[in-house]
Amino acid sequence: MLPDVARAGWVSETAPMVSEYTQSDQFRGARIHLCNLAGLEIRDCEVNGLKIVDCYGSDVYLGGDFERVVVNDVDVTAYVEAELDRRHPARALARNAASPEDYRVAWDAIERLWGATLDRARLLPEATLHEQVDGEWSLIETQRHLLFACDAWLGNAVLEEEAPYHPLGLPAGGMPPDAAVKLGLTLAATPTLDEVLAPRLARMAAMRRIVDGLTSAELDRVCGRKPADPYPDQEYVVRRCLKIVLKEEAEHHRYAERDLAVLEAGLPESQ
Repeated sequence: MLPDVARAGWVSETAPMVSEYTQSDQFRGARIHLCNLAGLEIRDCEVNGLKIVDCYGSDVYLGGDFERVVVNDVDVTAYVEAELDRRHPARALARNAASPEDYRVAWDAIERLWGATLDRARLLPEATLHEQVDGEWSLIETQRHLLFACDAWLGNAVLEEEAPYHPLGLPAGGMPPDAAVKLGLTLAATPTLDEVLAPRLARMAAMRRIVDGLTSAELDRVCGRKPADPYPDQEYVVRRCLKIVLKEEAEHHRYAERDLAVLEAGLPESQ
């Protein structure tokens, strides 16, 4: 643990001005010692080899895609993955899809899950669907992101459509704004749920048609395009592209359900 002098006041308890660092490598390999990091948020960052040692806190949250997580010398990776799969079986279906039938089964589950979740969402006031919980995407922003993911990995890479990107699509935060503009995206848009669901459900229907007619040969076909210009120049196979759509759908459904429960709990009983 930290020395008693740190607890006694060497680590300042005064709340600092909030600073934001974007697309910076100034912390790479840094050593942060005897500092007050209360409330620190690290989002959309490369954290390979990150170590938090001899620190203390009443509430620590980790969320992301980690190959290995060790807490107080205990490797908890397998436990966390197994528990997430138990709570959200679609994750495993998406991750383990191999045959054309596996892809169909995974997509069946995803369609059912989103159908039920969107039914719940429609019971909420429209303004609530724009609310963010703990800084995460709102339910409408989540639908916009999944629209973009399907536009990129299905519409552009797999189907090679002439104009695959819908303006309401929302990419991950790491995409530079100028790259989003080149794709025709309107990042500042504030659509209603119905407005974003129109293209979103159309994309889901396109995915349904693809998986219904999927063959082993098609799964192994090399795509003629990459998902979008910001993505690396490398070989993209249909199998990989469709699996990314499945995994995006499954993971963001988990996030949406988590935040939807918070939004529902905050409504007056008369709602």
